[in-house]
Amino acid sequence: MKKLLIFILPVVFLASCAKNLEDYNYDQKNPVSVSAGSLFSNALKQLSDNQASPSVNINVFRFWMQQWAATTYQDEPRYNITTRNIPLNYWTPMYREVLKDLNESRKVIDADASITAEVKNNRIALTEIASVYTWSILVNTWGDVPYSEALSEVNQPKYDKAADIYTDLFARLDAAIAQISADEDNFGSADLLYGGDSAQWLKFAYSLKMKLAITVADADDANARAMILASADKGFTSNADNAIFGYLGQTPNNNPISNALNPIYTSRQDYVGGNTIIDKMNAVADPRRPFYFTSVNDVYVGGKAGLNNDFASLSHPSDKIIAPDFEAILLDYSEVEFILAEASARWGIAGTAADHYSKAVTASIEYWGGTTAQATTYLANTAVAYATATGDYKQKIGEQKYLALYNRGYDAWTEWRRLDYPVLTPASNALSVLPLRLTYPTSERTLNQANVESAATSIGGDAVATRLFWDKN
Repeated sequence: MKKLLIFILPVVFLASCAKNLEDYNYDQKNPVSVSAGSLFSNALKQLSDNQASPSVNINVFRFWMQQWAATTYQDEPRYNITTRNIPLNYWTPMYREVLKDLNESRKVIDADASITAEVKNNRIALTEIASVYTWSILVNTWGDVPYSEALSEVNQPKYDKAADIYTDLFARLDAAIAQISADEDNFGSADLLYGGDSAQWLKFAYSLKMKLAITVADADDANARAMILASADKGFTSNADNAIFGYLGQTPNNNPISNALNPIYTSRQDYVGGNTIIDKMNAVADPRRPFYFTSVNDVYVGGKAGLNNDFASLSHPSDKIIAPDFEAILLDYSEVEFILAEASARWGIAGTAADHYSKAVTASIEYWGGTTAQATTYLANTAVAYATATGDYKQKIGEQKYLALYNRGYDAWTEWRRLDYPVLTPASNALSVLPLRLTYPTSERTLNQANVESAATSIGGDAVATRLFWDKN
């Protein structure tokens, strides 16, 4: 009898905890609803992973900008984007994971009656800022893309014109800026950029507005000038403001660079430093070299784009960069100061070009681990100083911005297309010109043929050599 009671009692206890049979069928590992904060966090991580990843299946821009070179597989450094279907692999996560999650987060926020109006407004504003950032990547990669009918029930969304999308992105950014209460919370710890600090997001929004404005400056001079002038004193003012995604030291939340380069996770030896950037840094004794690359017998030696390079005899991405917890930058103070330097050179606004240029270079050196004294010495070099460096403002700023955007291959690619500096020699045995855009994913021609063909005609041809609307030179 004792044994029977021991068996029956747990059954009675479990039965008393269950209200009905559905309680037994609840899958705790796959919830039927997801919080707005979880969706927002996941979108930020996916966005950061896409931009930080060194995978040749997704992100090849470090190769194209000759920040890195390959040791063995040369398809991607030679601009082959079809073998691994890079356009689709870059396109899909932006729409499906990043923008879709941000859109779903917004829906959950709208339906949440448990939070104050101020917190609700802040959360909505943050999803908008992150969405604008993501949409700008899509437009700057392809040109015309599905926008107004994207993320909807429309099975074959039309492609909106790139310039029109930019106009709407500025309007959305302005609305988000006006909506933020700087002293109120947003997503709290689910905010993986600023930990719930809405004031920092406000600075990020203004800095992003300047970034987008300078991108279209050659196409829309007057509006770009006005937007930067109105935002110049509201964006980032130090490295403490940087929009940084912090990775952890353990999988699956480690920096994706470490998966491909760190001996903890891989034995492959596919990546070395590029000779283009290393030679430029060697020529001016750049103090960032030990933070960017390893040395070979106390010198820095890069591999050549498009050629098989010997791993053992060349510099590699530094231990700092391949560390599992190395952070990813979405936008930083150095970039903002370069924008202000260009605004001053273009329009005579926001201070002097030389002052902002020096602040930009100093911010980059200090961020990577160099000292203010090293930055001062570096800027005293006649080949670096704004007054004596070679060329017009586009060359002066373009050359130094290129160095500061190391490890941010996508942003370096965008600035190279826009400023036309530095002058890059195409990779050996290149299959095409150095791409100015990605071609549309092949799946779009299968699933959305009429609209993608219309877009291709609109932009001047679905080719890697087609310039985007803001790329005027």
